[in-house]
Amino acid sequence: MESRSLTVSHAIESRGRSVGGHDVARLIPVIGHRSIGPFVFFDHMGPMTFEAGEGLDVLPHPHVGLSTVTYLFDGEVLHQDSIGSVQTIRPGDINWMTAGRGIVHSERTPEGPRKTGGRMEGLQLWVGLPVGDEASEPEFHHYAGETLPELAQGRARLRVLAGSAYGVTSPVKVHSPLFYVEAIMAAGAQITVPPPSEHAERAIYVIQGALSIGGADFGPHTMLILDGGEDDDGDHDGGARANAVRAVVPSHIVVLGGAPLDGGPRHMHWNFVASTREKIQDAKIAWKERRFPVIPTDSVEFIPMPE
Repeated sequence: MESRSLTVSHAIESRGRSVGGHDVARLIPVIGHRSIGPFVFFDHMGPMTFEAGEGLDVLPHPHVGLSTVTYLFDGEVLHQDSIGSVQTIRPGDINWMTAGRGIVHSERTPEGPRKTGGRMEGLQLWVGLPVGDEASEPEFHHYAGETLPELAQGRARLRVLAGSAYGVTSPVKVHSPLFYVEAIMAAGAQITVPPPSEHAERAIYVIQGALSIGGADFGPHTMLILDGGEDDDGDHDGGARANAVRAVVPSHIVVLGGAPLDGGPRHMHWNFVASTREKIQDAKIAWKERRFPVIPTDSVEFIPMPE
């Protein structure tokens, strides 16, 4: 019942990083894999547990040349930005912020959950912008969970969080061809992965559980870069399927990818992403000189440019 065509070209183990004083698991960028399609950054936040009076505090900081994509499994995060957006994100929702030529935002635990304490877990990804959109006006869009399309493959439940896959398209506004799909899989369940004829670059992140691909098992907090694969032409009733993965135990995963960005691999420094080093340098100087706009509702604190 293993995949006949899919192979894993590289398995990336997470590395610990500190964000807002709390540990996160970072998957990309990593040496040898700076991006997956247009996705240039992937963090698994948590699970974090806060005592009463504690919370996440990612202070105001800038971005250029990218979109941030926030998706929670547990807890709440308050997003505030320099174009005036104030939005609490809850499990199942998508926050999509496009920095364009420059934006500043903060991410904090809202007042209610901060008073009582609780948990928070989710994913934050960055999507690089096409060259023609790098200098665009910044935007922010929030999509409630009920607006995101859902479908089933056998004993697996899928949600198309962004882009197009499995014949459906998310309402989330994107700037280049991509897909980002969440799957909740029962033990033994199989799902197909969109083939390279639809999306040139593809990967799977195992949030919880374990997957079997090509006779090998892969556990949680592992990103699997996929190679090869063909269109699905097999049995959908429990037999082996081309381009499929199988859950060894009950599993929670995301599948993502897309077309590489135009203009070649992106340069990245701190929170800045750009097609040229000159754009990165301009952003660094602008933040040091405090020439980015401020957040109207969160204007006192900020993160200094790291040396």
